[in-house]
Amino acid sequence: MLNALLSLAVTYDANQMLIGLVVGVIVLIVLVTMTKVPAFVAIILAAMLVALIGGVPGGTIPGMISGGFGGTLGTIGIIIGFGVIMGQIFEVSGAAERMARTFIKLFGKGREELALALTGFIVSIPIFCDSAFVILFPIAKAISKKTRKNLVMLAGALAMGLVITHTMVPPTPGPLAVGASFGVEIGTLILWGLIVAIPMTIAGLFYIKWVSKSINIVPNEQGELVRLEVSGTTVFDFDINEAPTKKLPGTFLSFAPILVPIILIVLNQVLKTAITGFGSTWIGGAFAFIGSPIPAVAVGVVIAIYGLGFGMQKEEALKHMDAGVRQAGIILLVTGAGGSLGRVIQETGVGNTIANAIVGWGIPLIILPFFVATIVRFIQGSGTVSLVTSASITAPILLAAGANPVFGALAAMVGGVFFGYFNDSYFHVVNRSIGITVPKEQLKFWSGATTAAWAAGFVTILILNAILGGVVGV
Repeated sequence: MLNALLSLAVTYDANQMLIGLVVGVIVLIVLVTMTKVPAFVAIILAAMLVALIGGVPGGTIPGMISGGFGGTLGTIGIIIGFGVIMGQIFEVSGAAERMARTFIKLFGKGREELALALTGFIVSIPIFCDSAFVILFPIAKAISKKTRKNLVMLAGALAMGLVITHTMVPPTPGPLAVGASFGVEIGTLILWGLIVAIPMTIAGLFYIKWVSKSINIVPNEQGELVRLEVSGTTVFDFDINEAPTKKLPGTFLSFAPILVPIILIVLNQVLKTAITGFGSTWIGGAFAFIGSPIPAVAVGVVIAIYGLGFGMQKEEALKHMDAGVRQAGIILLVTGAGGSLGRVIQETGVGNTIANAIVGWGIPLIILPFFVATIVRFIQGSGTVSLVTSASITAPILLAAGANPVFGALAAMVGGVFFGYFNDSYFHVVNRSIGITVPKEQLKFWSGATTAAWAAGFVTILILNAILGGVVGV
């Protein structure tokens, strides 16, 4: 306790800390984009550099770094672990394909692109968008082959739905880390993330529809992708009731692992906000427990294991869950490292200095996390890394300035969608799968689509912040 009080009494030179922050961020960007140093190592090194140059005593830095790392993972580490396990079972069980078939049947013939976009919108909540696209792309290809509808539109709609919720809606790792940095409850972030994600997805779909008029690709009878000069005749003979290539789980079980945790979290948040004193009742206490992120996602994991994994042997199920845990490792490390950098910025007071300067400029504070995420996303390609980096740097600044943390978090997430191009693995997965191989057309298609969604998200954030910035809380 004494050490903690003494550390709080330490003051640092503001100019020296600003220099340290600038140097640290430059080194971070260089390490991530121009060397083989992993993002986790780069962020930790940058945090140390910021502290050292800023004049933090050497003996204080390790505790500051580890405190930020542990504090962040203590908040969301368990949820990330649960989420990737659930996503792995969801992926191998065929639940994603069942959802796609359900939506296509629901929307009817002629609206397959909307069905695929909505499928991606929901599926990417537990599954990484790269993996989900690979799993679901054969469905888009089969529809294109039998209906002669442009694969660019069908698969593009799927890819857009996947990438938006992957970036905007918890419990995917990036949004979780952003929410932890800004101190925003997951239920609140889910609600507002979905609200902002809808116009982003719509804007992306309109752009893809425009591009599909000049790039028309369909599979031939042998399944080979063929470029057509003019649009082929649409013949709706695709039978969604045609038996799948493997036995799929039921519709209810396919949706339940994703929807049940979200419903529990959101319902708890809504009841707590709408009913005064609800939390003090016994039923309010029960909702407070089961609607908290960790128990809620644990329910989803149990449903996935014993519902979707019902037909699996014990050894097979454990193998898939272990694979999910290994996949979570790098995410946990990068997320925790972001917390370390954020702790350095917060405890040294450099965030307050920058916040006061920005307030004096008279610009909306939410532009800062949006701008940082956009720049990092463009330079190094990873949406998750850009979100974590932006939130780590800007959350202490915005919180010190009294900005709305909800919209600050949303702005950081929107920035992570910007201009997916050659340094983004998803860019290559989507373009190559569809058969778009010319770099100019790849940029026109996917880079343009993500930029359209990014712009729509930013406009939405500015409007919401202007109207509700002083009302919406955490």
